[in-house]
Amino acid sequence: MIEDQDIKSGKTNALISYFWLIGVVIAYNSNADTKSQFAYFHIRQSLGLWLTLMALGYTVGHFDNLQITISFWMAFGILFIYGFSTALSGKMIPIPLVGKFYQSAFKNIK
Repeated sequence: MIEDQDIKSGKTNALISYFWLIGVVIAYNSNADTKSQFAYFHIRQSLGLWLTLMALGYTVGHFDNLQITISFWMAFGILFIYGFSTALSGKMIPIPLVGKFYQSAFKNIK
């Protein structure tokens, strides 16, 4: 279980990580001194979301269907809001559908 002190020290970096890929890099580098497991959890979640967004967004961009595009952006918007709100509330809850995969795929980020 993560201690309250770890959550407090890593909350800012966890929130920064959700602001595009540059936020992930900034949060990772800022967290190098404190090594907050809470921040690393959210850095892995955010990195996974951004990489998935770029990979799938490129593919979805080739569809000439507004319903597919809007559905894609709404789904990712909801996942980002969910991740950001769990970081804001100080919780380590994986993002639905893909969060556990991101944690295992980026387990070396610690």
